[in-house]
Amino acid sequence: MGDIQARVEAALGRLLPAPEVVPQRLHQAIRYAVLGGGKRVRPLLAFAAGDLAGADISRVEIVACAVECIHAYSLVHDDLPCMDNDVLRRGRPTCHVEYDEVTALLVGDSLQAFAFQLLAEHRLAEDAAVQLEMLRILAAACGSRGMAGGQAIDLGSVGKGLTLTELEHMHIRKTGALIRASVALGARCGAMLSGDELEHLDRYAKLVGLAFQVVDDVLDCEASTATLGKTAGKDAAANKPTYVSVLGVGGARALAEELRADAQDALSSFGAKAKRLAALADFVVLRKF
Repeated sequence: MGDIQARVEAALGRLLPAPEVVPQRLHQAIRYAVLGGGKRVRPLLAFAAGDLAGADISRVEIVACAVECIHAYSLVHDDLPCMDNDVLRRGRPTCHVEYDEVTALLVGDSLQAFAFQLLAEHRLAEDAAVQLEMLRILAAACGSRGMAGGQAIDLGSVGKGLTLTELEHMHIRKTGALIRASVALGARCGAMLSGDELEHLDRYAKLVGLAFQVVDDVLDCEASTATLGKTAGKDAAANKPTYVSVLGVGGARALAEELRADAQDALSSFGAKAKRLAALADFVVLRKF
């Protein structure tokens, strides 16, 4: 994990616009938002899926950077005063606090566009149709039926009681869509997998995406701001529905373990080839920050 995180950090530093390039302030803010923090879970998943498919690591590196740019853009926009109005991210002031709201908005816009630029200008698959499908997968994960739609549901649910099913539908989009895309894109950098194999991978990614959010909700209640690197207890203070508010801490932890077991089961047909993906399911559920 450490080697891959370092590789992704170096690649992002190389690929993102240099801070002295005009407009300098915007490019400095972009690098501030992306570099020097985060667990890089989505890149790790892309690399693990690429490993399963025997992918060229240089291709997976581009995919990993693209999904991390999308993730960073979503965090910058989520933190804005018109959204979650947060002042701390990854142990540092949020982008709009360090710079300003207008710059933060443009950082997010720029990073979303840059992710698609990366997918379009590098050779990522032998078949052009596969690469076009990769662009479609990422676009769908970002849009109104994916991440943006999940955020809209989240903002519209403040102060409301959601059922467990409604909560899952929200987070399949808000958190899960980009995690599923990360696995799908990493796998498509390698040898063509069968339809059944891709379905198993997508089921794994869907379960891991939900588990990630369940654990996030638990940590929001139990961990400190210093540990998390972001404001702890924010969801409860904002009266947002979470897995903890619906199930309690114990119930949420039990659900995370159930999702972890189901994710491991989804990988069973791959055997040892899926060991990195299996290890990441463990990491997502057992992490402390």
